[in-house]
Amino acid sequence: MSDWKARIGEAVDEMDGRLRDVAKDLFEHPEVKFEEVRASKRLAAELEADGFDVELGVAGMETAIRAVHPASSDGPTVAILGEYDALPEIGHACGHNLIAAGGLGAALAVGSVKADLPGTLVFFGTPAEEGGGGKVLMIEAGLFDGVDAAIMFHPSANTMVGRGSLAITEVKIEFAGKPSHASGSPEKGINALDAVIQTFNGINALRQHIKDRARIHGIITHGGVKPNIVPEYAAAEFYVRAPENDYRDELLGKLRRCAEGAALATGATLTWSEIGHAYKAMKPNRIIGERFLYYIVEEGIPHNPQKDDSMGSTDMGDVTQEVPGIHAYVQICEDDIAGHSREFAEASGSERGAVAMLAAAKALAMTAGDLLAEPGLSERAWEEFRTT
Repeated sequence: MSDWKARIGEAVDEMDGRLRDVAKDLFEHPEVKFEEVRASKRLAAELEADGFDVELGVAGMETAIRAVHPASSDGPTVAILGEYDALPEIGHACGHNLIAAGGLGAALAVGSVKADLPGTLVFFGTPAEEGGGGKVLMIEAGLFDGVDAAIMFHPSANTMVGRGSLAITEVKIEFAGKPSHASGSPEKGINALDAVIQTFNGINALRQHIKDRARIHGIITHGGVKPNIVPEYAAAEFYVRAPENDYRDELLGKLRRCAEGAALATGATLTWSEIGHAYKAMKPNRIIGERFLYYIVEEGIPHNPQKDDSMGSTDMGDVTQEVPGIHAYVQICEDDIAGHSREFAEASGSERGAVAMLAAAKALAMTAGDLLAEPGLSERAWEEFRTT
């Protein structure tokens, strides 16, 4: 048992420069959701070079990857996941370049000893976490059927394994009004922008009446064309989030009633659309998480969970509702730096970020190795999954 662990550690050490180069390449060439052509080709090439059977373009997505190590036998199937999409304008401000490189390193390290381990090792390259739901599409395509554990890490301002996520649905509201001269004959117009503003006012009135950690936040995407024309068309987009899937759905109903009330008040016509991604809440697996935490601390990354219970959303939530899994967080910056900020993007390209990525690669690889080699471990993870 200790022999393969030592070999995994040595494999990651030997890949130090290789994994840093992958992370740097993705960082310097950010690609937004569903457009990660360079990143996916680079990851596919690295996996093929180490003998994985690679499919690029699975689940109807040009940039999705399924790579299986050929040394497969009876036993659990363990999937290591990587993300690689960037954010518009601010690049890798969520650290997905490090996720991709760390997940790749973990898969290659376990692959280097896989002939001596039972089960099946899979790497999934998952596009479009930032709003496209690549993992959801892969679930719907059946790619997670038969998987016994799915593991990944995410850069953060803290190191922790038990943090959940918020269920989320993205909504677009559009109002059609009637144009008129805003000064000469405003009474003849129907102001679509007023309807959008009234919707925001209704949401703001709701805030003291919704549960803690639930979120409704939005932007106006269209507010008119000129100040002297009563806006004929206005639109806004919202994210609706909650710790539970059912409460997320309840909040969607509240938002819709705010918009319907605004339409009634102004005379504008409402069009309601649920667009983009709808992600489920995370269900972290404690059995798997404890293994990862042990190994990441052993690599010199201290456990320092955040003090509050604020959370974001991710399509890894959907994966953890299907199979036992973890979405572990590993610190790459000080805890006063927010994700999706320019400061976090800088951390994602930093030396500290690279060191944390290499540590995460080892911890993921060791965790995957345990799940493959240790009798009963994946069964205990499934038992917890079924009872929580």
